[in-house]
Amino acid sequence: MSPAWRIGIDLGGTKIEGALLGDEAKSPLARLRIPTPRGAGYEPIIEAIVGVARELLGCVPGGAPASIGVGIPGTISTTHGRVKNANTTELNGRPLRADLEERLGRPVLCENDANCFALAEALHGAGTGARCVFGVILGTGVGGGIVLDGRIWSGAQGIAGEWGHMILDRSGPPCYCGRNGCVETFLSGPGITRAYLAAGGDERPAEEIWRRAGEADPRAKTVVEEYKSRFGYALAQMINLVDPDVVVLGGGVSNSPGLADEARERIRPHIFNDEVLTDIRRHAIGDSAGVLGAAWLGGGTSGPHPVPFGGYPNSPLEEVQ
Repeated sequence: MSPAWRIGIDLGGTKIEGALLGDEAKSPLARLRIPTPRGAGYEPIIEAIVGVARELLGCVPGGAPASIGVGIPGTISTTHGRVKNANTTELNGRPLRADLEERLGRPVLCENDANCFALAEALHGAGTGARCVFGVILGTGVGGGIVLDGRIWSGAQGIAGEWGHMILDRSGPPCYCGRNGCVETFLSGPGITRAYLAAGGDERPAEEIWRRAGEADPRAKTVVEEYKSRFGYALAQMINLVDPDVVVLGGGVSNSPGLADEARERIRPHIFNDEVLTDIRRHAIGDSAGVLGAAWLGGGTSGPHPVPFGGYPNSPLEEVQ
């Protein structure tokens, strides 16, 4: 039986967000956001997560049982239980889950943050009702998660859906993973900035470069056109492999004008089919999808047993003071 209270924590590059859900709640009952202590090492990150968890545990009435799920920018190895593939590199090789459990004195569920996003959108967002959902994050990094029949499909090695580290061009920019030309190096926000600099522009955030493309900046127009082309090619490879019913786009870059609307036409030249039936949708839950997906891990969604869920959380969040 699932606990009546669920805590979700999303470890992001700039912030750590936590939310408390009741068993039947359609919205978080409390939320807390703090800055991520990047650059200070591993221990400050652990202590920050523990602090958020304890704050939210203090909001659970009467000390009732509560599950804790944590979305991380990497994966827990199925071999040795330590973090791997994290772009928050302080985490790599560290026993994050074990350290959290030791400090909190209770079980902690850890899952890739893109998987948490995909789970939230599949259960209660843009992918509701679809059997297979591929959730895409286009932001500071590029991630992906697969949800099949309402459950995360992590794969034998915990890397299912990691399209951000497929190689687009071996001569492309270096990636933190040690390879060159990964999808992430081209399709992330920093990738757009880098491309604009290479085209002779100055250093600008991705959002501004996209806006400049709409204002007839020739360099920005070239960068955005190349981005859409690479996006269509890379996403088509995932569709050829997984053939999801719905692709849900999330992350800051996914909000760029025209990207979702043009996606099917960009995919069409590369898909192994005579038509594109895949539904490409923008995210419905928004920035809190990751933390809510982490909370729903407490229902057992990353394991082999399906569990019932409540409705889509659509009420305003309240900050924990």
